[in-house]
Amino acid sequence: MSNSISQVLIIGKVWPEPDSSAAGSRMMQLIHVFLEQQWKVTFASAATKSGYEIDLKELGIEEKSIRLNHSSFDDLVKELQPDIVIYDRFTSEEQFGWRVRAHCSDALQILDTEDLHSLRQARYLAWKTGAPTEIQELDIAKREIASIYRCDLSLIISPYEMELLKTTFNVDESLLVYLPFMLNKIQEKMVNDWQPYHKRDHFVSIGNFLHEPNWSAVLYLKEKVWPLIKARLPKTELHIYGAYSSQKVEQLHNEDEGFHIKGRAKNAGKVVGASKVLLSPLQFGAGLKGKFIEAMQVGTPSVTTQIGAEGMHTDFPWPGAIEEHPKDFADAAIELYGNEEKWKAAQLAGIPIINRLYNKEKLSTSLIQRIVELRSNLSCKRKQNFIGQMLQYHTAASTKYMGKWIEEKNK
Repeated sequence: MSNSISQVLIIGKVWPEPDSSAAGSRMMQLIHVFLEQQWKVTFASAATKSGYEIDLKELGIEEKSIRLNHSSFDDLVKELQPDIVIYDRFTSEEQFGWRVRAHCSDALQILDTEDLHSLRQARYLAWKTGAPTEIQELDIAKREIASIYRCDLSLIISPYEMELLKTTFNVDESLLVYLPFMLNKIQEKMVNDWQPYHKRDHFVSIGNFLHEPNWSAVLYLKEKVWPLIKARLPKTELHIYGAYSSQKVEQLHNEDEGFHIKGRAKNAGKVVGASKVLLSPLQFGAGLKGKFIEAMQVGTPSVTTQIGAEGMHTDFPWPGAIEEHPKDFADAAIELYGNEEKWKAAQLAGIPIINRLYNKEKLSTSLIQRIVELRSNLSCKRKQNFIGQMLQYHTAASTKYMGKWIEEKNK
């Protein structure tokens, strides 16, 4: 049945950079699943290329540069007539969804949320103000949930976010699919190739600095956690890696304190795999964190917060420690760093998490089955989603005419 699907159009917020962010890795995982089905993939984006994006053409993927608020996109979808359209984050659906529906209404429309932006924003505001923020009151939540309803299916990366959508927003489960990272299993040979305890040195932290939670976590390390660790382990260093570091990040570099800002990692797996412990005291955020996946894949224990570990390990023990208070966080990091037996136990704890929760074969098969089933019964499924129809009727009209007004203005 999947052979009836031949053309997939992905509308990307940015060009995929799997070496820079978890979002880039996630997008490439999806693309590879589609290519394995021998579906033709076209990737379109209005973003400017950074020079760090993956060369999609090498994978046989057609690249299209598109323009916001411009009818040239209409010509693209009319020519392609895709069977499936994937929106990379809800803002892509807001911008281009009405154009897709106007010119290829039979296409299955899928939203890849990446993570719930409204949840991340609510937590950021709560952290910034020190007062609880009701997610339902945020404008971004109204926009994001409306986008989920307008699509035929939304990919949700975290079980916590699945539950939030079903209970807080009453989104019908038929519109959602739980799809975390899709990863190859950690094999015994990979474990044997891991750097042993006695050959590793120092602490590491990694994360794209365009992502506000990562910058906040590094500042937290600098001010509250690292001085406690350095006082007890004076010869150790903390190496901070991350793409797109700004001047405010660079200014934190201090060799006397053992606090090293390293910038973009040429090979993230290599630098994390050479370190003893990964530190990431995330104070807010949403979704799944690629840094912890990478750490598990190279056998590096980690210390994080409840926010950092959320949705990532279910009932499995965390491969390291989860702590909230700076002193507890530092104590756990020091214990892992100096206790080889405890370190090895934490290292091995990551294997069942990757192999059972992020099993690529199982997850990709389930996704394709869901897509094929939806495609075969799309008209009926859409009739059952009256809220989605209603939102398309009203929202599409307002977005459409705003887009046309901007296009005319730009002329």
